[in-house]
Amino acid sequence: MPNRSLERIVRGREVSDGAGVRLLRVLTSDLQRRLDPFLMLDEFRSDNPDDYIAGFPSHPHRGFETVTYMLAGRMRHRDNAGHEGLLESGGMQWMTAGRGVIHSELPEQEDGLMHGFQLWINLPAAQKMQTPDYRDIQADGIPSLTSAQGNTLKLLSGEFAGQRGAILRPDTEPLYLDARLAAGSVESMAIPADHNAFVYVYQGTIAIGDEEREVGARQLAILANDGDSLRLAAREDSGALLLAARPLGEPIEQWGPFVMNTRQEIQQAIEDYKQERF
Repeated sequence: MPNRSLERIVRGREVSDGAGVRLLRVLTSDLQRRLDPFLMLDEFRSDNPDDYIAGFPSHPHRGFETVTYMLAGRMRHRDNAGHEGLLESGGMQWMTAGRGVIHSELPEQEDGLMHGFQLWINLPAAQKMQTPDYRDIQADGIPSLTSAQGNTLKLLSGEFAGQRGAILRPDTEPLYLDARLAAGSVESMAIPADHNAFVYVYQGTIAIGDEEREVGARQLAILANDGDSLRLAAREDSGALLLAARPLGEPIEQWGPFVMNTRQEIQQAIEDYKQERF
C-alpha cells in the first residue's frame, strides 16, 4: 500500500482548563469519531508561571485513559486510590480511569518552562468499569530508538520497528511516538492500515506524504486511511507526535470528564460521583 496522505490540517484553539491553566486544545470533540479512539489532545507550553501554577486541582474521570507526557517541567499526581507520583521532564503518566477516579495534577515548580501534552484515549464498553490503574514512567523507562537517518524516536506505547513501548494496551493498541527529526531528514514509518492516525507537530515544519504537504508548529495533521506507512520530511529541526490506534466503532457519549456509551451511563456517572462512589 502507498504512504498515507494528509487529509486535513487542524489548528487548535486556546482554552483555559483546570484552575486557569492556559493550553492549546488541538483534538476537540468534533474529531472524536473521525479519530476514534482518541478523544482529546492538549498542549500546554509556557514559561510564565501565571499560565500554569494553579494546575489541575482534584477532579473526576470515568470511562477512558489519560496520558500525560512532559517535555519540560514537573507535575505532581495524587488520586483517591492512594497513588502519588512526580512526573519529571521526559516522563509519562498513564492513568486508566475505569469506573472512576478523582485526581489532581499540580506543578512542582514556581518558575521556568512547563511544556507537555495530555491525551485522552477511549476504553471499549466492556472495559469502562474496570478497576482504575496508574503508572508513572520516567524518561529512562521510555524506549528510545535511533533511526537509520540518525533521528531519535521515543516509543511511549505500542510496538514499532520490532521494539515494545513503555506501555502496551489491548483493544485500541495505541502507537505513541515522539519523533525528533533533523533538518533535511526523511523518515518512513509503518502504521497498521486499519488504524486511525494523526501527527501533531510541536516544533519546526514537516512535509507529510508523497505530496509533501507542509505542517507547521502547533498544527495537527489528520492522516487519510489510504496506506500502511507514513513519510515525514523535516524542513528544519523538528519535533512531532505520531499517534495511531485501532478504532472501537462504538457510540461516544461525553459529559465533561466522563466518557461512556449512553446518556443513561453518563447520568449514572454523575450520580455516583455526587454520592462519593468513585
